[in-house]
Formats: sequence, C-alpha cells, structure tokens
Amino acid sequence: MKTSALITGIFLVITHFGLQGQSTQKQQIPMKMNAGIVTEKLAETKAFYTQVLGFGVTFENEFFLLLHTPDHAFEISFLQPHHPSQQPLFQPPFQGQGLYLTIEVEDVDRLYQLMEEKGVTIAIALRDEPWGDRHFAIIDPNGIGIDLVKYTQPVEND
Repeated sequence: MKTSALITGIFLVITHFGLQGQSTQKQQIPMKMNAGIVTEKLAETKAFYTQVLGFGVTFENEFFLLLHTPDHAFEISFLQPHHPSQQPLFQPPFQGQGLYLTIEVEDVDRLYQLMEEKGVTIAIALRDEPWGDRHFAIIDPNGIGIDLVKYTQPVEND
C-alpha cells in the first residue's frame, strides 16, 4: 500500500511539473555558430568583406576579426595564426583549399552587376543550375570560394 501511494505521488509530481517524457527526449541547448578562418591576411580580409560584400565589423583587435552580414544575422571570424593567446588547435593557418562559403541573397542578378561594377574577379559566371539555384562565385583574399546564390525551384521539363 505504501509503495503504490509513493509511486502515485511520484507520478503526480512528474505530471504536475511537466517532466513526463523528458527522459526520452534530449534537451536542446540554444546555439549560435560562426565559421573561423585562421589567416595572416586580416587587413585584406576585412577590406574584402566590408567593401565588396557590405559586412560590418562586430569586433576586432590586433589578432582577431569578427564580421557580420549586413543584416547582422550571421557572423564569420578570422584569427591570426600562431598567436600566443591561442591554444595549438587554433594556431595553424588555413591552407587555401577545401573550404567554401555560401551566401544566399534575394537579388543575385543585381549583386552580380554590383560585383562587376566594383571590378571584383568573378570565379564562376552567373548561371542557372538544373536543381534550381541561380548563382555565381567569387574568391576571398584567403582563397575561399564564395557562392552567392538565389535558391529557386527547379524548372520542370515536360
């Protein structure tokens, strides 16, 4: 009798506090993310992202640069290599291969025109892909390909 009363009491407490089912569900922890690139080219990188793409500076010091998209929705960081304040994991410089960024835009045609007007080297000309993307690509001072894209639905061929 005491055992069933204790079990009923525990059940009522769990139900009352809304804890039912949490043991099978993972609690989600809010997160933000930014990509970080280790590079010697902090000044060139800042100039490129602010002047070419219109990014703003969130924070900078002599060895670190944190930039944000024009709408402040996303950030990217750049870190000087071999800085004594950093652990060994964050010291080797990026080697210029195997990384790309995708930036989604509302008007990719207008952005393409602006890039041409600014004299930015276009790595991949404006094009439509069979899966629906309309995009072009440029390369930042660190050798990172930047895909500037307007996502669209693919055109169905009858």
